[in-house]
Amino acid sequence: MANNVNYQAARDADALHRATVPHAVSARLIRARRALHVTLSNGVEMSVPVDLLQDLQGASLNDLAEIEITPLGNGLHWPRLDADVLVEGLIHGIYGSRSWMAAQMGRVGGSSASQAKVAAARRNGAKGGRPRNVA
Repeated sequence: MANNVNYQAARDADALHRATVPHAVSARLIRARRALHVTLSNGVEMSVPVDLLQDLQGASLNDLAEIEITPLGNGLHWPRLDADVLVEGLIHGIYGSRSWMAAQMGRVGGSSASQAKVAAARRNGAKGGRPRNVA
């Protein structure tokens, strides 16, 4: 009897979760744009360039085209790449782990070329360049 009660409680919790939390109902690759297109249970559709997603950068179109939706719809899986993406992360603009996202932001920020940065680089160059690290 206790098992039937627990089972029903779990089914009720699942039904409530599915009714209130958006989850993926379809996912496909838009080859021409190298973009992942996801349709959520609430009707929202979103597209994200796959090269912004951790573990999908530079993957072949054939590998990217094979996408599986997890049974609860809260994740996407690429079996050929052994890569996974959380749907909630996509909704919130989180495209990888915290450390990976920080590295991506640092790479982009470090490549900016503001006038002040260009001027500082020229001043350093006139002095012989960046000092060497001494251990």
